[in-house]
Amino acid sequence: MKNEYFVIGLMSGTSLDGLDIAACKFNYNKQWNYQIIKALTIKYPDELKHELSDAFYSGDQQLTQLDDKYGNYIGTQLQEFILGLPEIPELICSHGHTVFHRPADGITIQIGSGKRIHELVNIPVVNNFRQQDVLLGGQGAPLVPLGDEILFSNYDCCINLGGFSNISWKSANKRLACDMSPCNILLNSIASKLNLAFDKNGEISRSGTLIEELYIKWNQIEFFNKKAPKSLGREWFENHYLNDLSESRFEPNDLLFTATEHVAEQISKFILTIGTENANYLFTGGGAHNIYLMERLSHYFGQKLNPSEDYQLIDFKEAIVFAFLGLLRILGKINVLSSVTGAVKDHSAGDIWT
Repeated sequence: MKNEYFVIGLMSGTSLDGLDIAACKFNYNKQWNYQIIKALTIKYPDELKHELSDAFYSGDQQLTQLDDKYGNYIGTQLQEFILGLPEIPELICSHGHTVFHRPADGITIQIGSGKRIHELVNIPVVNNFRQQDVLLGGQGAPLVPLGDEILFSNYDCCINLGGFSNISWKSANKRLACDMSPCNILLNSIASKLNLAFDKNGEISRSGTLIEELYIKWNQIEFFNKKAPKSLGREWFENHYLNDLSESRFEPNDLLFTATEHVAEQISKFILTIGTENANYLFTGGGAHNIYLMERLSHYFGQKLNPSEDYQLIDFKEAIVFAFLGLLRILGKINVLSSVTGAVKDHSAGDIWT
């Protein structure tokens, strides 16, 4: 095993903000460390964004075509990105875009053809990280906690405020993790009613008032009383929230206020159940930029909470970690923890294209 590896990680979240690309150096000297060499988010063209959003409703043939098209898009973007690097990376690790995630039915599908990406950049590719875990009886998510354990062990809890909020923490020398609530997938869906991609800093949310009937209804959703391991997907979100969001009698600012309160309460409620309320937290993901959401979390936590001061870490942590998970896969090392996903065993997951 070498001491240093140059790897690109790619992430596309449920909120469809764009394609996150992080080129990282990973160094091993008794423990792993990383350095971001270059990172950027490429906004999706409107047509592709709509296709990815609507993939949930696609048939098999359409999905196969979109898998290839999205893989082609990723590969093309990588060609240009790599030109700006000081050297050619030795590995590409792509999470892909999640279309379906129903682990109870043995289904999780991420598109973005690894074969097509490899053909375009002529660099080994690792993708399809989740499917093997689901086949082994796991949730297939979250996968980032192994990276938290190895790369961010100086934090007691790592909380990602992405499309869904998730957390990983250490308990009795075991890394545990799960999804906690919807986050940006809910807030951004409401913001889209105002033709906005998101509610910047939560300013519109701040101007609203509570819709009590929705607040009570959402807080009673069964998922919030389940214990880890547990994970969320778009199907769950649409089943529990979409009809309420489409009712014209609710003003968008009131929906945003209510949704923010709901998200903050459910996250803090979960934190209390696992006994980490006075921990050293790392907050990352798009929601960490939402000033009002962070204020409401601070209120429920009973302490001032701040996102990481490293903006690259806030925006690219998941891309960094998937780069690392892909590297572990190539090295033949464990990259999925059964203590996190509920699978029958720890394992090394991901399809390799060379």
